[in-house]
Amino acid sequence: MSKGLYTAEKEDPFDLFITSTKIRYTYYNETHKILGNTFGVCVLQDFEALTPNLLARTIETVEGGGLIIFLLRTMTSLKQLYSLTMDVHSRFRTEAHQNIIARFNERFLLSLAACKSCLIVDDELNILPISSHSRTIIPTDAVAALSPNQKQLEELKISMKETQPIGALISLTKTLDQAKALLTFIEAISEKTLRTTAALQAARGRGKSAALGLAIAAAIAFDYSNIFVTSPSPENLTTVFQFLCKGFDALGYKEHLDYELVESTNPQFNHAIVRVNIYRTHRQTVQYIQPQDSDKLSQAELVVIDEAAAIPLPYVKKLLGPYLVLMASTINGYEGTGRSLSLKLLQQLRQSTVSNNNNNKNNNNNNNNNNNNVNNSVSTTSTTPTISTTSTSTIAARALKEMALNEPIRYADGDLIESWLNKLLCLDSVSSLQTSYNLKSGCPHPGSCNLYLVNRDTLFSFHAASEEFLQRMMALYVSSHYKNTPNDLQLMSDAPAHQLFVLLGPVTESQNNLPEILCVVQVALEGAIAKESVLSSLKRGEQKSGDLIPWTISQQYQDPDFAILSGARIVRIATHPDYQRMGYATRALNLLIDFYQGNFTNLNENEATNFEMVIEHGNQESLVSGSSLKNEKIVRRKNLPPLLARLDSGEIRPILLQYIGVAYGLTTDLLRFWKKSKFVPLYLRQTANETTGEHSCIMLRALERDELKSNWLSDFTNDFKRRMLSLFSFDFAKFSSSLCLSLLNISETKSIYQIDPIKTYSEITELFSQFDLKRLDAYSRNLVDYHVITDCMPLFSRVCFLYLLGIKKNLIIPSNSTNNNNDNNENNNENDDNNDDNNNDDNDNNNENNKSNKEQTDSDPNKFVFPQFSHLQLCILVGFGLQHKSFEILAIELGLLSNQIMALFNKSIRKFNTFIRQITDHNEQIKLMQNNKNQQIVLSAAEAEWKNALEKNKGTIPSILTIQKRVIEKTKPTKQIQNKSKKNRNK
Repeated sequence: MSKGLYTAEKEDPFDLFITSTKIRYTYYNETHKILGNTFGVCVLQDFEALTPNLLARTIETVEGGGLIIFLLRTMTSLKQLYSLTMDVHSRFRTEAHQNIIARFNERFLLSLAACKSCLIVDDELNILPISSHSRTIIPTDAVAALSPNQKQLEELKISMKETQPIGALISLTKTLDQAKALLTFIEAISEKTLRTTAALQAARGRGKSAALGLAIAAAIAFDYSNIFVTSPSPENLTTVFQFLCKGFDALGYKEHLDYELVESTNPQFNHAIVRVNIYRTHRQTVQYIQPQDSDKLSQAELVVIDEAAAIPLPYVKKLLGPYLVLMASTINGYEGTGRSLSLKLLQQLRQSTVSNNNNNKNNNNNNNNNNNNVNNSVSTTSTTPTISTTSTSTIAARALKEMALNEPIRYADGDLIESWLNKLLCLDSVSSLQTSYNLKSGCPHPGSCNLYLVNRDTLFSFHAASEEFLQRMMALYVSSHYKNTPNDLQLMSDAPAHQLFVLLGPVTESQNNLPEILCVVQVALEGAIAKESVLSSLKRGEQKSGDLIPWTISQQYQDPDFAILSGARIVRIATHPDYQRMGYATRALNLLIDFYQGNFTNLNENEATNFEMVIEHGNQESLVSGSSLKNEKIVRRKNLPPLLARLDSGEIRPILLQYIGVAYGLTTDLLRFWKKSKFVPLYLRQTANETTGEHSCIMLRALERDELKSNWLSDFTNDFKRRMLSLFSFDFAKFSSSLCLSLLNISETKSIYQIDPIKTYSEITELFSQFDLKRLDAYSRNLVDYHVITDCMPLFSRVCFLYLLGIKKNLIIPSNSTNNNNDNNENNNENDDNNDDNNNDDNDNNNENNKSNKEQTDSDPNKFVFPQFSHLQLCILVGFGLQHKSFEILAIELGLLSNQIMALFNKSIRKFNTFIRQITDHNEQIKLMQNNKNQQIVLSAAEAEWKNALEKNKGTIPSILTIQKRVIEKTKPTKQIQNKSKKNRNK
């Protein structure tokens, strides 16, 4: 521009301004790239597009003494923010719920008024009355006295000065916590065990990335050659590489002589450093890789993971291998934290560390014994359950070292902006839970607890009691759930279809403090969609936002009628970790179901109201009238309704629904919990979640109401089970066999279904050839190996489960008499499973089962039941036949030996083969009986026809008897003549 060569048509002035300055410009959807960086000023414009995630990401990147500027549109009153439509509100609306109340904006503005470090001005830089506290600003001391931690840090630096290279690196630390964390990193590096994980957790601005950079410099000094660094983006590693270079300077390394920096050529990475080559003593490299490139770590000696919480959990697990791992993560703050790292990965690492220590102790004790050492070790490993078979196999033998940083570096300790942001977004709610959650009267019985509906207008009113109650609710969310983001707070406050419930212990009238929360339930009302809208969306293959369960089920089953039903989806149900598995969540769920079923008696139907629609929020014109920016005062609302309303008190008008559902990441414990509450699975996503690596599962429970008597849920359930039998061999093959069996609800099928032997025989002969049946018979008699029948196992297992699940059409309604037989068979199967090591016992048990089956068929030859299998046998059929797993993998999953697995498998084949022989013999008998009946019918028909003919023609046709008499009479004279002739001859 100074040379006069600028043309407005070719060059953009804004781009020239950005390139000519050190201003970092980024879009809101790219703010994850600035994590780990530090700035002096942060300007946030386009207020309608802001979300709590963006606030948490950007504000904490500003150092102490910096500025955070919000740019708002011209308005006549700040209260216009109360009714401002945010961009995220479009995702909150559903077809049945359109009215949105911006409670989060109101609370945001009230929190700004309470923040002492906030200054709100107009476009003429006039300070508004809401920032009247700025008149009493007190200057701080220029030089502050050293704190006790700083004195200890100085003493540590002096003591380590002569110990190199540790002393040179410790001198660069700023806090005592950071110095101790660096010493722990260096200790793990110096051990070189290559099976250690050192995890550092801290809030934003505590110096995590700086500690990692200094640790990498120490690894270079300890002659580590192949070092890999990963993070969500290479721009997040700016501080890491910056302190790596500072560590090199402290160790006496010279750039271009001892090492060189390589920047990325990708324009999206903004010239970020991606590689450091060191060649002072020998070839050493520090290389950046993307989190999904774990296959490139075959030669790694050290892997450093920065911002681990922002990386999907499956990727982090794959990054753990036979090498040293250093990781740092933020425990609260920006999106993606979600505590999945601490609640899942670190918990598994702790368990593996404890189990390894116990195994080492057991091994030491076993080494003291001189006899049976090998046998003892085999029995221990065979009976000890593993954490998982696939995903956590790489972390099963790792040691864990945990560290935490509390003292901030980016800004002063007790910074007002940090405390404001933590209170606004409930980022430090876990610490408040540890100090405030205390059941003084002990744990109440679940039966004495009651469920309350929370009024969201009062909850987000920014009153002191409401804020404390909100912090406790969020503390339960964060501590018991791993999918938390700051955006969840805005979803709780503004989404029109959401409701909040809390389970509280007994509350007395004389109690003057807030009750302790035992369980929190968040519910989203869904459904009630117009059929025309559903049909149009299905034709176009679209799925609208909101109404997760109706749209998903309608699309999966191509059924437009399901979306018409009204239902509720349980978004979250959170219980304090110290009080889990005590029945509180089940109690809350049962009370919630009773409420939506209308089981609570409403004594005051005329006075019952919609609990959250009491407050008149008003429109934009009513808020603006009579106020201006220079004279208005922002105060909290008054005359608010009660915060809590008991469900069975008759104060709330219940919303009668047809079903209640839940969508969650599938795990064995959660599936067991929901099945216990009579929920059935209807959908399982085939692709895993990118963040947690879990498959989303939708389960439903039909609500029992007088006007809903049809069993509409069974059709969906049967179709889901039929599909799962085919899908187990694809993406679900990594599931454990017990989890797959639990999805099919085999254990809940208490009745034995009678079958039609003729139809079953014809179907089996169509599915299996005569050679297949001969091979199965030969294997059941131990004449061939199981490889001979491996090709039959997928079809064999599918047929068995279709009969056991009661999906087949050739089934008869089960009778009560067969239920007892089912229980006896299950007990016999369990007893058989305990005697798998002895072949003689197997033969005896098999003979007994055959005798019982023969007695049953002899007593009533027209009734046949499909053979029943034990739980272990069903797991083997699922794993081997449907998931195509080997017996060795199944032995590890089930904690048995391979020969035990094969014995159980052989038993199941024998049972099936016995069943086939029974129905074959029965059909042969029926054929013989049918042939005899046919012959009798033919003879009886011919005799009847002959008799009819004789009766009709008595006058014209002589009977057989008369003909015989005539023949006899005619033959008499001839005989007399012959006799006379004989006499004459004799004479």
